[in-house]
Amino acid sequence: MKLLIVDDSSMMRTTIENHLQNYDLQIVGKASNGEEALQMVIDKKPDVVTLDITMPKMDGIQCLEEIMAVAPQTKVMIITALSDKYTGLEALKKGAREYLYKPVTPEDLKEGFDSLLNRN
Repeated sequence: MKLLIVDDSSMMRTTIENHLQNYDLQIVGKASNGEEALQMVIDKKPDVVTLDITMPKMDGIQCLEEIMAVAPQTKVMIITALSDKYTGLEALKKGAREYLYKPVTPEDLKEGFDSLLNRN
């Protein structure tokens, strides 16, 4: 399975990558904003995308809508510091399949991906 990591923080992108070292995913790209992410989804066709919400150029909710328009089969996991319930519900309504709050632990990510990919 191909994974695209999207977060405006390079530290967070690296953290997610490190936490998923032993998970059966091939990282095909990392993007720092929604515009880059959308282009990578079109070019690299990842199966799974981790997506931050608060980013420059295009926020995660708008990016999510665009991803769903061009690649509706993509499984999107929102990973955000925004803990308001409205944003989470909005993201799930627009096609996200999983929602995690930062800071994420390796266990959070593993559980989130197990749920996202239906692995028990």
